[in-house]
Amino acid sequence: MFLKLRMLTAGESHGPALIVVLDGIPSGLALKAEDVNSELRRRQKGYGRGLRMRKIESDTVKFLSGLRHGFTIGSPIAMLIENLDFENWRWAMSPEPLEVSIPDEKLRPFFVPRPGHADLAGAVKFLTKDIRPILERASARETAARVAAGAVAKKLLSELNIQIASHVTAIGSVSAKVDASKLALTEIRERTEASELRCLDPDAEQEMKQLIDKAMNEGETLGGIFEVIAEGVPIGLGSHTQWDKKLDGRLAQALMSIPAIKGVEIGRAFELAKKFGSQVHDPFLSPNADADDWRFFPRASNNAGGLEGGITNGERIVVRCAMKPISTLRNPLPSVDLRNLQLARAHVERSDVCAVPAASVVAEAMMALVIADAILEKFGGDSLTELKANINQFRKLVLMWMAGEQSDESNLEKA
Repeated sequence: MFLKLRMLTAGESHGPALIVVLDGIPSGLALKAEDVNSELRRRQKGYGRGLRMRKIESDTVKFLSGLRHGFTIGSPIAMLIENLDFENWRWAMSPEPLEVSIPDEKLRPFFVPRPGHADLAGAVKFLTKDIRPILERASARETAARVAAGAVAKKLLSELNIQIASHVTAIGSVSAKVDASKLALTEIRERTEASELRCLDPDAEQEMKQLIDKAMNEGETLGGIFEVIAEGVPIGLGSHTQWDKKLDGRLAQALMSIPAIKGVEIGRAFELAKKFGSQVHDPFLSPNADADDWRFFPRASNNAGGLEGGITNGERIVVRCAMKPISTLRNPLPSVDLRNLQLARAHVERSDVCAVPAASVVAEAMMALVIADAILEKFGGDSLTELKANINQFRKLVLMWMAGEQSDESNLEKA
């Protein structure tokens, strides 16, 4: 749920292209194609990805609007990501009417839904027996457009000294044993970018790879858990005043919208639900008005994940997501043929064995969009210059408030 930014994606998995429109980015932000392309490459990596990612797709972006001479101009930014595999699917997914008769098998329809996918629910919703249109839009291919939009949001946040990183904490039954809370964000990023599974624990990563290989050999798929972290986020984003303004709720909605994500927790939610309050809540340390970041009121721990009452508190934002195994299995599960309602084996579509690392990159993009939206909601500004000035003004006001000068309106006006 975005209040100031607006994002709309369009396109099918095997169609000509994906398009994303991002509206609300201030003017004056330096932006080039490589800022987006580098993020698209990160999404395509990962041990356990399928043939399409390894050989067919090489996503690059083309800006269609919203930029002039390499800078945003305040109008909607439209981006195009061509599908290099479209020629192989033209007969099945051409937007134009077909002028020749094509055999059914070449049109690639299918009528047997896969358990765990949107196939059946979508077919009933749109009253279609051919599930191809449902698959094409429900496919995780759409997330490439989100990553493109998120790359723009990340570039904006980097201008405000806000950084985002992610790492995989579990694949199937194998869990990493490294505590990311004890690592600097720069180290997390360096270590995960050098890892095929975006994992901080080299020993666990080897076990994860072995498990992925086993799943591949057995026609299985695997899910997992990843963590997304944002650092340098100003205190005071979001609000407690209405349910739809709470930033934790907005983050959860955005991350749950990623295909195959079935659970989201802020901080250490599920673990802490089993403990007493004194073991859970984060004690204050001495206030620090000289903090370089927004940790003016540092904590001894960050179990809350940087959010209290739906508002950022200056600590790292930490969110974990649980991703289910991919729905398409090479050894398909029992299903039903929608043409005759007889039992049948589920449809098999080209797919990955494990896409948890890629999903973590998509989650970075979604978190960046939510945080950028919250920044613009609180601070406003049609240009990057104005936005930065507004943030600096707020920082001065917070420091004056800490110094006990809030009651002196003349001092506040001078800030």
